[in-house]
Amino acid sequence: MVKIADLLANGPTFSFEFFPPKTDAAQLTLLDTIAELEPLHPSFVSVTYGAGGSTRERTRDLVTWVHRDTSITPMAHLTCIGHTKPEIDEIITTYLANGIDNILALGGDPSTDTDQARPTDFVYAMDLVEHLRAKASLSIGVAAHPEMHPRSPDRNSDRKYLARKLRIADFAITQFFFEVDHYVQLVEELADIGVYTPIIPGIMPVTNKSQVQRMSQLSGAAFPQWLADRLADVDDPDEVQRIGIDTATELCAQLLEVGAPGLHFYTLNRSMATRQIYDNLGLANA
Repeated sequence: MVKIADLLANGPTFSFEFFPPKTDAAQLTLLDTIAELEPLHPSFVSVTYGAGGSTRERTRDLVTWVHRDTSITPMAHLTCIGHTKPEIDEIITTYLANGIDNILALGGDPSTDTDQARPTDFVYAMDLVEHLRAKASLSIGVAAHPEMHPRSPDRNSDRKYLARKLRIADFAITQFFFEVDHYVQLVEELADIGVYTPIIPGIMPVTNKSQVQRMSQLSGAAFPQWLADRLADVDDPDEVQRIGIDTATELCAQLLEVGAPGLHFYTLNRSMATRQIYDNLGLANA
């Protein structure tokens, strides 16, 4: 399999994120979405991992299917909370046996189910990154929060901790944000402490006002007042999507102009917004 680190070394990457479906109907929707996005020739796609490993098998099955039955390079998310080292080793051994060697190493959250107190050998994502680096020749990505991780005590410690991860990892993918200055500031602050590892900005087009605002609150991403004002009196879902696509297209263009090494789209398992942004940017036939 092509490693994402190598893809980044050869130029900008354009990638999509999916989550494992929970029902047969959601599975069909996702398969349709992947079929619609595959002709755009994404550099890679990523598949999320549920809290406490709650989607362990479904994540594995989807990543393996993408690798086996499509032309797309997949990356598996992997969280450390609620996992022992032998469990992580078993997961990685399975992935490697199936030709999958791109991993996004995350801290994650405890499961909300009854198994949330499962034992863990890891405290932070950094622990998982170090373990994976020592275990196998993987292309390892980590998460970055342009506006700080919501649990970070202050900006300085947030950047220092991220810098530690990036000195070992191959790349980062950011949490979504809505203004280019957040990304530029992140890159500059890391450069100031000698870290130049590629950081791919994550893009979340607004397609549902209340949903994105909730997700913003959970992730620590500010929902800017100018965007809230623009959407305030809009009740038509199609108009909400049009505004969301237009503002995301503008953000993407600005990010590429300032030298971002790619774009990573949070699709929510739907393709329309991403396909339209691709078309707006002239990437569909690139």
